[in-house]
Amino acid sequence: MDADLFWAALALVLVFEGLFPLLAPASWRRTFERLVSLRNGQLRFFGLCSVGLGLLVLWLAS
Repeated sequence: MDADLFWAALALVLVFEGLFPLLAPASWRRTFERLVSLRNGQLRFFGLCSVGLGLLVLWLAS
């Protein structure tokens, strides 16, 4: 992976992360408040699922 691809991927992450608070700030805030109330184990499981799904998409795309 070259540096340009890395920066492009990072830029897309920032774009997608910014869309939700831009388009629906109240809903995003409620969702974020629910995430903050989760236990550490629940957050870790969510993170593990996100990483696994991301790796699966990368594998399928290559």
